[in-house]
Amino acid sequence: MDLFEKGKVLKICAPMVRYSKLAFRSLVRKYHCDVCFTPMIVASDFIRSTKARDSEFTTNQQDRPLIVQFAANDAQTLADAACIVAPFSDGVDLNCGCPQRWAMSAGYGACLINKPELVKDMVTHVRNQVNNPNYTVSIKIRIHKDLRRTVDLCQKAESAGVSWITVHGRTSEERHQPVHYDAIKMIKDSVSVPVIANGDVKYLRDVQSTYQLTGVDGVMVARGLLANPAMFAGFEDTPLKCIWDWVDISIEQGTPFTCFHRHLIYMMERVSSQPERKIFNSLSSTSAVIDYLQKTYGPIHDLET
Repeated sequence: MDLFEKGKVLKICAPMVRYSKLAFRSLVRKYHCDVCFTPMIVASDFIRSTKARDSEFTTNQQDRPLIVQFAANDAQTLADAACIVAPFSDGVDLNCGCPQRWAMSAGYGACLINKPELVKDMVTHVRNQVNNPNYTVSIKIRIHKDLRRTVDLCQKAESAGVSWITVHGRTSEERHQPVHYDAIKMIKDSVSVPVIANGDVKYLRDVQSTYQLTGVDGVMVARGLLANPAMFAGFEDTPLKCIWDWVDISIEQGTPFTCFHRHLIYMMERVSSQPERKIFNSLSSTSAVIDYLQKTYGPIHDLET
């Protein structure tokens, strides 16, 4: 919570399935990202299975501040999961925003915005059972068509002791429609805890414009960071140094090739031509990717300082 300062906009890496894992978090932290989230983890599976814990949650001493996001549909399960990760993280976040059908049918994600009393209970359980007063408990939500319901949800969460609220400025039915900045501003004006805005941030200038439109305390970015992990440092497109940083981190941490390659495809989409992308996307090994990068863009020591 010490990161929240009046007049400063926190820059946050969103929870992204398959993508916001340790290696990518390590990369964006090099480029002025203030806080990182893990991908969403299903709390019940995490508690039940050692294999799930080992595969879903990896971290290291440099991976801070770190928020672990859980999908849960009952208070005690969320609290139990929070107690497991509390020694290795700075907070937990309850996913109340995932609009995918499987999540909502299981009682997770965006369906929770229609259950404010349950959300309140879940926040309270974590607050009461994690033995660390500085540990944060946050929620990430989507909005209702009737914004009074969203404000009510947020105020109930605030009364339960929520640390902050992240608002994706779309309803659960909306996908690529414009973000409702007026809704985010209304929520910000209705609670005293910090509010984070999420949605449609592709460049650093969008962080500032979102702040000016809403007055929020932070901005969370997903796809914009996938396309350019150095975005928060002010780069318009992914710089070559960032690409080589990713290569180094991936090799050091043993990132599986599919994940290593997929991140590079995102990073290079705006900086390479269509013929280049076609060749690059067909590469099938780490060594082939490194050879291609060296031949096409030059090795790291050729970079300008």
